[in-house]
Amino acid sequence: MGVSLNTGQHRHRPGRVRPMSEINVTPLVDVMLVLLIVFMVAAPLLTVGVAVDLPETAAKPIPDQGEPLTVTVTSEGVIFVEDTQVDIDNLVPRLEAIAKAGYDQRIFIRGDQSRSYGEIVRVMGRINAAGFRQIGLVTDPESK
Repeated sequence: MGVSLNTGQHRHRPGRVRPMSEINVTPLVDVMLVLLIVFMVAAPLLTVGVAVDLPETAAKPIPDQGEPLTVTVTSEGVIFVEDTQVDIDNLVPRLEAIAKAGYDQRIFIRGDQSRSYGEIVRVMGRINAAGFRQIGLVTDPESK
């Protein structure tokens, strides 16, 4: 006589796979490492939105004080506030709107070296007219 006692435990039948209750983290780590590498390669390319040929100087860099506002003057004389093109007549209202939004940090001017000193100073004057007193010029390090 055979007696079957049901103890609440199920026997594992051959050929049947039990569901796995653990998360496999290895693919997640692989994806995160690939994303990290992609962002490390892409981040330096995103810092400059408008290409200009900056003059070279032996001056020491200013210590990093956060994300600065950048005004760029291209070799054609086109003015950009960050990545947005702005006419010289609309520069002061645009900067005043930025100041009203709470920006009171230094403004950096990236001027192409082919533009005359007078044109860069004219843009600096407009920035000063908008109420900004801390203005810096961006240059490339001098090559030896």
